[in-house]
Amino acid sequence: MTAFNLLSEPIRKYIRDKKWESLRKIQEAAIQKIITTDNNYVLISRTASGKTEAAFLPILSKVNFKEPGVKVLYISPLIALINDQFIRVENLCEYLDVPVTKWHGEAAKGAKDRLLKNPAGIVLITPESLEAMFVNKPYNIKHLFSTLDYIVIDEIHSFLGSDRGTHLQSLLNRLQKVNVKRFSIVGLSATVSDANQYIELKNFLGDPKDTTIIRDNTPKPINAVFRYFEGSVNTLPLPLLKDLYVRTRESKVLIFPNARGRVEEVAVKLKQISERVGGHKNYFSHHSSVDKEVREYVEFFAKNSTLQNFCISCTSTLELGIDIGNVDEVVQIDATHSIASLIQRVGRSGRREGKASNLFLYATDKWSLLQSLACWLLYQEQYIEPIAINEKPYDVLVYQILSIVKGTSGISSSKLLEEITGNSVFSKIKKEEIEEIITHLITLDFLEKLGNELIIGIEGEEVVNNRDFYSLFETQIFFKVSSNGVKIGELPLSPQIRKNENIYLSAKIWSIIDIDFKAKKIEVVPAKDGNKPTFFGNPADTAYRIREKMLEILISKEGYDFLDEMGCEVIDDLRKQFSVFTISDFKTERPLLTSNEHLSFYSFTSSKINKTLQFILNQLEVKSILHDEGCLFEIEGHSSTELQIILKGIDRTQNMDKILIELLENNPEFIDFSKWGKYLPIQYQTSLLKEKYFDFEGCYAYLERLKFVENQLEFSN
Repeated sequence: MTAFNLLSEPIRKYIRDKKWESLRKIQEAAIQKIITTDNNYVLISRTASGKTEAAFLPILSKVNFKEPGVKVLYISPLIALINDQFIRVENLCEYLDVPVTKWHGEAAKGAKDRLLKNPAGIVLITPESLEAMFVNKPYNIKHLFSTLDYIVIDEIHSFLGSDRGTHLQSLLNRLQKVNVKRFSIVGLSATVSDANQYIELKNFLGDPKDTTIIRDNTPKPINAVFRYFEGSVNTLPLPLLKDLYVRTRESKVLIFPNARGRVEEVAVKLKQISERVGGHKNYFSHHSSVDKEVREYVEFFAKNSTLQNFCISCTSTLELGIDIGNVDEVVQIDATHSIASLIQRVGRSGRREGKASNLFLYATDKWSLLQSLACWLLYQEQYIEPIAINEKPYDVLVYQILSIVKGTSGISSSKLLEEITGNSVFSKIKKEEIEEIITHLITLDFLEKLGNELIIGIEGEEVVNNRDFYSLFETQIFFKVSSNGVKIGELPLSPQIRKNENIYLSAKIWSIIDIDFKAKKIEVVPAKDGNKPTFFGNPADTAYRIREKMLEILISKEGYDFLDEMGCEVIDDLRKQFSVFTISDFKTERPLLTSNEHLSFYSFTSSKINKTLQFILNQLEVKSILHDEGCLFEIEGHSSTELQIILKGIDRTQNMDKILIELLENNPEFIDFSKWGKYLPIQYQTSLLKEKYFDFEGCYAYLERLKFVENQLEFSN
C-alpha cells in the first residue's frame, strides 16, 4: 500500500485541497513507519523539506482523537516557533475537527481554560511551561497528559548535549510516569548527520532499540561566496557595508552577525545607506531584546512580503524553523561558533523545492576568515560537532528535586528518592550522592524536614516562587527601553548602559536620557549627535575538529574558488607566516615560535582544552596569555626545552579536585555558568567544572600526542 493510501480520508482530502503533486521523500518514509509501528522515530532532513507534515500526517491519521484527553503533545524550544507551527497544525486539524491549543506564558488564557474543561486534541508547549505546570499545578499534568499517544519534539538537535536537553529528558520521564500507557516520540531535526549523533539521539529518547532514525539524504545545492574586509571590534568597515548593501538590495535577506549589538549596527547602517540612495526601507533587527510585538511584525511582514524585498539582521532567534517565507540569501558576518549553527542558517534560504541556498560570508579578521573556511569545508564533509553528554547532571538534579518537592507540597524522603532514582536521566548518580545533595539543600534552608516529610524551606521559597525558577539558566537583568511612552525593547544591564550614551535597538540609534535603576527602565530619544554606540558579545566555545581543520588549511596549498581576491591574499599571508614551521602531520604537530622575548605556542585545539591547559600552566606557575580566537599562548620566562619538559612532566594522575575546590573557595563566581550548580556541595561543583568548563581528559590526551615544531626562519605575527 502506498504512503498516501495509508493516510485517513480527511488527511488525503487535505493533501488534495492543497494541490500537492506528490509527497516529499521524508513524508513517504515517515508515513509508512509511523502508521504501522509504535516505535520512536527521529526524522532528519534539510530545512523546509516538510518534516512537520511528515510527523503530523501519519499521527493525525493514526490517533483516535475521540478518546478523552490530550493525545499529542508538541514540544518546541521557542515560543515563536510554537506560534508559527500552531497555524500549520491547526490548518491540518481543521479537516479532522481536532482542537489545537498553545500553552506558554504569552498564550491566551481563554484557550487554556477551554482545554482544562475539556482535555482533547493537540497541545503545543515549551519545556519551561511544562515545568511550570509540574511545579504549580501538577494535577493539570495528570488531567491533561495521562492519555498521550505521541510527543513530537521539534528542533530536537537544539536540545542535544545541553542542560536544557537533560531537563527535557527528565520531564519526558516524569510524563511517562503519569501516562496510562507508553507514548511514542517523534523528533524532528535538520542538522544531525554524524553516526555518533544517531546513538545520542536514540539514547535521548529512551531505550535505543525502540528508536529508528529516518533520514532524507537528498543534497541541497548551495552557492557560497566568501568576502574579506579588514575590520575592528567596535565597528564594521564601511566598504563591507556598501558591498553587502549592493549584493542584497534586490533580495529577501537574513543577515546573521554574532552579537546583538552588531545585529543592530548592521540594520541601522544598511538602512542609512538605503535611505541615501533611494532604496527600500524594509531593514529590520530581530533578537530577544527587541520588543515582542515588533519581532512578530517583522516575522509577519517577511512571511507576507511577496512583492517587497526586505533585510532582517538577526541572532539565532531566526536560526530555527520559524517560517518567514521565501528567503533568497543568507549572510553570515564572521565565523559561526559551530557547524550545526551554520547548517541551520544556510538552510533558511532557497526553501522552495529545487531552489539552491545562497550564502554570503563576510569576514573582518584573518582568524575569523580561517575559522569560517574550516567550518565550511567540514560542513561539505558532512561533519558536525560531537554531542557532549553529562552523565552526572548534578545541577539539573538540584533543580528537579526542588521542582518535585514544590509540586507535591511536601514529600517523604523515601518517595523523593524513588522519584529521582526512577528517572533514567539520573541513573548514573548514586543513591548516596542524591542523599548527600538533599542533606546539603536542607542545610541551605532550601528544603526543610518535618518528620519524614520534606517541604520547601524559607530560602527555597524565595527561589521556587520566582518566575525565573522555570528556566535552567540565570535570567539576565533587563531594563525596559521606552521613548515617549512607547516600548522599544529591552537591554541587559552592561557597562554601556549610562546616561547620554548612545545605543542600538530595533534598527535605530537612541540616546539614553534617563535610567531608573529601581524600576529597571531606560528612557531614550532618537540620537542626533552621531556618536557611535558600543556593544559587547560573549565568545562561544569552538570544537577541536574546527581548530584542527584551521591548521590543515594553513599547511595545504589548496585554493578556494568561493573566496574573493582579498580573502585569498589573507589566507596566502597566513600560510607564508606559518611556512617557517615544517608541519607534516596536522593531527599531532603544533607550531612553537621561539624568540628572545617569549614563546608563541599555537595550540589549534578546542576552546575547552585551551582553558584547561592555561589553568594547568597557571598551577605550574608558567606565565601565559591565551588568545583563544587565534589559538595562541604567549609564554614568558621559559625556553622551548623547558616548556616541553614541563608539559611532558604533568602528572596526569594528580587529583584535580583539591585544586578546583580551592579555586571555587577563592573564586565562587567560577560556577556561575550553572544556575543551579552553586547550590551543590563544593565537591559536586568541582565535578561540574571538570565536565562543563574544563576538559582535563581531552587536554591530557592532547598533550600525550603533542609534538612541537619550532620555527626555522623569522616569523611575524
